[in-house]
Amino acid sequence: MSASPSPAAAPPVPPTSAPAAPAPPPKRSAVRSLLRLWPYLRPVRARFFTAAAVAVVASCLSLVIPLVLKWMVDGPVADRDPDGVWLGALAVLGLGVAEALLFGLRRWLVARPLTGVEAALRGDLFRRLQRLPVAFHDKWPSGQLLSRGTTDLSLLRMFLAFPLTFLFVNGVTVLAGFVVLLMQDWTLGLVLLVPVVPLIAGCSWFEGRYSQVARRAQDQVGDVTTVVEESVLGIRVVKGFGRHRSQARAFAVTAERLRGTELHKARLLASIWAFITVVPELAIGAALVLGTVHVADGTLSAGTLVAFLSTALALRWPVESIGFLLAMSQEAATATERYFEVMDQAEEEPGPAAAAPAPADGRRGLVFEGVRFRYPDAPEDAPPVLRGVDLHVRPGETLALVGATGCGKTTLTALVPRLHEVTAGRILLDGEDIAAMPRERLRELVSVAFEEPTLFSASVRENVLMGAAAADAGDRELRRALDVAQAGFVADLPQGPDTQVGEQGLSLSGGQRQRLALARAVVGGPRFLVLDDPLSALDVHTEALVEAALREVLRGTTALVVAHRPSTVLLADRVALLSEGRIAAVGTHQELLRSSAEYAWLMSGAAKDGTR
Repeated sequence: MSASPSPAAAPPVPPTSAPAAPAPPPKRSAVRSLLRLWPYLRPVRARFFTAAAVAVVASCLSLVIPLVLKWMVDGPVADRDPDGVWLGALAVLGLGVAEALLFGLRRWLVARPLTGVEAALRGDLFRRLQRLPVAFHDKWPSGQLLSRGTTDLSLLRMFLAFPLTFLFVNGVTVLAGFVVLLMQDWTLGLVLLVPVVPLIAGCSWFEGRYSQVARRAQDQVGDVTTVVEESVLGIRVVKGFGRHRSQARAFAVTAERLRGTELHKARLLASIWAFITVVPELAIGAALVLGTVHVADGTLSAGTLVAFLSTALALRWPVESIGFLLAMSQEAATATERYFEVMDQAEEEPGPAAAAPAPADGRRGLVFEGVRFRYPDAPEDAPPVLRGVDLHVRPGETLALVGATGCGKTTLTALVPRLHEVTAGRILLDGEDIAAMPRERLRELVSVAFEEPTLFSASVRENVLMGAAAADAGDRELRRALDVAQAGFVADLPQGPDTQVGEQGLSLSGGQRQRLALARAVVGGPRFLVLDDPLSALDVHTEALVEAALREVLRGTTALVVAHRPSTVLLADRVALLSEGRIAAVGTHQELLRSSAEYAWLMSGAAKDGTR
């Protein structure tokens, strides 16, 4: 099968309002959201837990240094023993070096596994996007999907590398530190415990507000990405109509909206940082005053006070880091939500396993029976696009589908390879309901060429052979398909069929892209061929050559061809007129000219302007 994806035409100038992402699902707690990453972490859990344990040991080593200082002040310093002071200094230096080496080991332990986790997340997202139905891609802005696969996954990698570990490590360090403080002097320790309640309340307030702003910022990053992508893909439209200033204004509005949200995030982070810094500092100041009084009274040794204050100061970083660790955790939680919003979307139903085909009912060829279709996001009161199509394309027959613009011709052709699912009725291929077929088998039987083709950033060869069902298709099949499509221009390209065509094939003309898409459709020799006005971009001379070659291909296949030109209609054995969502008439070209006023009117207009 050679169904090229629905093409992205040059987009119009985007409005000043940013494209909206689909509404997010109900809010989960940050912990519940982040727990969904566990299946990706499970394969590397041993290294991850080892790294956390190493970080805990490294962090707790900093709590040993105050104990060494206590020994030095109450011992060698009080006794004026220089050798003891040097011994204590060497111990402090050794503890510092050990702490640095352990933190380096932690980083080495998590670096490789986390890049693998990120790659697995990105790979799963890409595979899911390939399997989601066309209706999903019609609804979601591409920038929102791109931001989920880039910015959001980078946030998750940073969270797994640092905040996830250090929320645990710093928590253990603070608990161990308070045990040390209480053991040194329980009255001073209680003074430092006073800020715990306001800190918990402040962090709870911050978490609730920051999560909302973080989600809004990430959605707005997707909006900015969408605007940039549309402007780049539509650069010919922008330049052709001199719309660069309006594009710049549209981008400025979207970017300014994101800037305002980022400033809101910064204000929230600044407020919690200031709060988390000031409250413990006040407690440390109070403990210093009280401890000095105790030393003066002789109830506390100077070494114990030095050790107590050193321990309290060592705990400043684990406590003060809570603010930005929570901020990064909230951003990671919202990034996880956005990631799984895509991953939770239902994939295309694969259909039953490839077994024996369903019994044929005698109507071979391509059959539409009472086919109705409404787009999933259409308003409830909107009429369906197709309202009961009954049509039979006989085996080996070519049937042209004709109708006014917007009558549903392209929609009908998209139902055959199940790019959309019928709302009611059924479609049969040689008597077998396509809804009962595995999609892989269906798309091997049916090949599609769209009016506005999409080419990929690959060589001509790769783009054309994408339509070959057999993996070993080679030069012979390629030459045959290019000959049918009259794509002789390929030989004149710099590297012939190995020439890279560039993004969306925009280095080629519209007619050249359309001929390569036609070659892709016919390269596999499909049993059923669906062509959506495949010759609309060709000049009349090239069109005549393509039609002559295409007639040979159509003799060996059952084909449904959307046609606007009389010359294309003449390729067909019969013609079907689609009007108001139904088949209004079927017959030969001459029969319909005599019996259908609407068909005669459509063909007379097409004949006058040479197109539609």
